[in-house]
Amino acid sequence: MGVRTYEQHAKTLELPWPFTGREDELELVRGSSAAGRPGIVVTGPAGRGKTRLITEAVRGTDHARVTGTPEARDLPLAAFAHLLADTGSLHGAVRALSGVRLLVVDDAHLLDESSAALVHQLAVHGRTRLVVAATDEAPAPGAVTRLWTGELLPRLALAPLPLEDTARLLGAAGLEALTVRRLHRLCQGDLRLLRSLVTALAAGEDLVAVPGTGERAWRGPLPVTSAVRARLAPVLERTAPGEREILERLAFAEPGRLPLSGLGLDALERLEAAGLIAVDDAGGVALADPLHGPALRAVTGRLRARRLSGDTDGHATALEAERRLLESRLDRMDVRPVAAPVGEWAVAEGRPLPARYAAVRARFARLGGAVRDAAAWAREGLRWAPGDAGCGTELSLADVELEESRHGFAEGDAYARYGAVRLGEPGRAAGSLPGGSVLARHAEALARGDGVALDLAAAALEERGYLLFAAEAHAQAVRVHRDPCAARRSRTRALALARRCQGARTPALAGLVLGELTARQRQIVALAAAGLSNREIAERLTLSVRTVGNHLYSAYTRLGTGDRGALPCLLDRPA
Repeated sequence: MGVRTYEQHAKTLELPWPFTGREDELELVRGSSAAGRPGIVVTGPAGRGKTRLITEAVRGTDHARVTGTPEARDLPLAAFAHLLADTGSLHGAVRALSGVRLLVVDDAHLLDESSAALVHQLAVHGRTRLVVAATDEAPAPGAVTRLWTGELLPRLALAPLPLEDTARLLGAAGLEALTVRRLHRLCQGDLRLLRSLVTALAAGEDLVAVPGTGERAWRGPLPVTSAVRARLAPVLERTAPGEREILERLAFAEPGRLPLSGLGLDALERLEAAGLIAVDDAGGVALADPLHGPALRAVTGRLRARRLSGDTDGHATALEAERRLLESRLDRMDVRPVAAPVGEWAVAEGRPLPARYAAVRARFARLGGAVRDAAAWAREGLRWAPGDAGCGTELSLADVELEESRHGFAEGDAYARYGAVRLGEPGRAAGSLPGGSVLARHAEALARGDGVALDLAAAALEERGYLLFAAEAHAQAVRVHRDPCAARRSRTRALALARRCQGARTPALAGLVLGELTARQRQIVALAAAGLSNREIAERLTLSVRTVGNHLYSAYTRLGTGDRGALPCLLDRPA
């Protein structure tokens, strides 16, 4: 059997990356720091993107900035040295800063006590709007934590960047879907770690071209960057008897787990208390951080790695068990996400993947709306089995979902007949879909032109994991609802679901919005979807920033959404 290899690609990524996602958080920070508002505190772990979010929010505004540093924590008012003359007192410092209308305080957890007290007093006096960033996993001065615990300022706990936004960021850099998922899983929202890995992969030529796509993929070991070593430090620092041995054994047992017996209960209890391992209900033990396993394997010497490596014959058995699990879920018309880590491990490690497994994995992903994942799984199967019919069919069907084609839904089963429903022609599927199924409910609601029933069918499809089908059903409901409010709600749901479907472009979703906007609104929406800021749009169209904002506000009202990140899903073609 031939093996199709990936061609090396030497192109590196351009940095810094564009600001991506966080539309709701961005508007919240902007609104909280507007005139008449007190400001906001943004918290989250290091690397979550707090500073970048705040920088984007205050861009173009008149503001001052101070930053806490560990070297200056013992120097009174050190963070404010560039803004203050010799004030001599806290009261004098507050008075000297009275002319600052907007103050950005970065790394507030590292402020010296006097600077922290000054920030607190500025919040109490209320004349200066404060936008504060603090890491919530490190101790902070009491005056800083009292900003939100004392309800002086609202607090925004920044969540990890969602997968769909990470995909937008890395997809723009030409990374294929399975590589995006791998990086997102390893980094757990740490954007500094993400950047360090992608930079190292590109610089080291670890990214290889995927034939016929213009994308690049990562297969193989983890590059050990300084950011990786920082995340691995809690593991490398374990010196108590037996602990390091257990952690290494768990690393080389992945993607499986080890039983509790034989691992040393005292050491396990210490590791669990430190948050380094997780124990499931069946008594299986695994590393808690998904980065630690690949990182430990990467820093382990060859001889020790050979001794710790387990028997790989069990992986083939585990892959077959995953394939049967996925097929049983498909038979039950249930494509909700299910844990199938062995296949992901095999792809990440560059191990051969059975074509039959890859085809089933692609079908499961495609029916769940993860159309780029589906194409990547199919290509991975073809990599090891060129010409495989099952993987070839799945790749063609995934491409159809990405090209807004009215052809290619045929699959030789109920989904072939359901394709007519997706195209808005339920009569062609009458009586041919499984009775009582979610597919049949969708067909019946569309045939009756019942918007409420279509929304209910969409909810049932979503519950079963059919995100793309649910988005299409909501989009069809928009066109039959007589109540404008109901139509806007359906549109909002369609947009939210479509955004999770990796850029799928199907006839039911085409023209969902743009046909209802004015020519100027369509123009501005298209530029916003392409990633331009309001100021950049204004400069390009020779308009004021306020006019651009007003047009976008009117467009959002008609769209039923204020989510700027959902706009690319609505264009007839990608921006």
